[in-house]
Amino acid sequence: MPFKLIERNRNSMRTIQFREAIAEAMSEEMRRDESVYLMGEEVAEYNGAYKASKGMLDEFGPKRVIDTPIAELGFAGIAVGSAMNGCRPIVEYMTFNFSLVGIDQIINNAAKMRQMSAGQFPMPMVFRGPTASAGQLGATHSQAFENWFANTPGLKVVVPSTVYDAKGLLKAAIRDNDPVIFMESEQMYGDKGEVPEGEYTIPLGVADIKREGTDVTIVSFGKIIKEAFIAADELAKEGISCEIIDLRTVRPMDYDAIITSVKKTNRLVVLEEAWPFASVASEITYMVQDRAFDYLDAPVQRITTADTPAPYSPTLLKEWLPNAEDVIKAVKKVTYK
Repeated sequence: MPFKLIERNRNSMRTIQFREAIAEAMSEEMRRDESVYLMGEEVAEYNGAYKASKGMLDEFGPKRVIDTPIAELGFAGIAVGSAMNGCRPIVEYMTFNFSLVGIDQIINNAAKMRQMSAGQFPMPMVFRGPTASAGQLGATHSQAFENWFANTPGLKVVVPSTVYDAKGLLKAAIRDNDPVIFMESEQMYGDKGEVPEGEYTIPLGVADIKREGTDVTIVSFGKIIKEAFIAADELAKEGISCEIIDLRTVRPMDYDAIITSVKKTNRLVVLEEAWPFASVASEITYMVQDRAFDYLDAPVQRITTADTPAPYSPTLLKEWLPNAEDVIKAVKKVTYK
């Protein structure tokens, strides 16, 4: 069943930024467990490229908050080796575009070591940092790799869309005994949201119904889900009720939450900030037709970026990215409006 947030006592909640949620999650876990440490480019002296590790060097010192050279393959390998020896490393990439330099360590070692060692070496580690586009950063700095990593058995892939989810999911990821790819967004670090005063975690692999509806299911994750909410508000004015499911974890995926919703609404739109070929949306579409085909009243619609590298021009970038108008068109297509 989809994870439902507990009723919140407004007096026990506080408002923080997304970057603060990330820092709090890491700091709380480092206080709880001395085997947890953070490494990456500029995470220590500079407080993180996006200030997501602010204050951590002062509290934990240079042996647990480690500035690395610009050598992703090298420090990813160090993290893998340390995880095999009882540590729980958190590796920050300045952007997941740079993880490609160290992807051999992620795919061939972190993801496979537990199976290849017959369970002798759990791999409790987190690779985290920004994903997808963040404005005019060019084609090589505007890529979403959720589907790449989700395609690899042995990896878990998490993409939060809210401050609340980011903190709870990151704490769960750090405690997990498998390698977790934790993907954020440069454009969300300044977002504000509420978190509880006390301890909480959110289980990996459990989706959340962010908005209940009856006419169509919209599935999304990460920062692009904001466009779904804008579209849902506009569609509500026309009497179309949208149910929005936030995957939160791309792998393992909460198929049951999606199927349950589709059986209720009989229509599905998938919104994703990634290229269309072999996308997460493609996987969802297959599973829905396999498990809920008889419940569909219209073909599944998916919304992705254009099937090209991201343009630099702001005008072209706007056309390249999915937006609320795309969601409205897709919903009207499946509802025959």
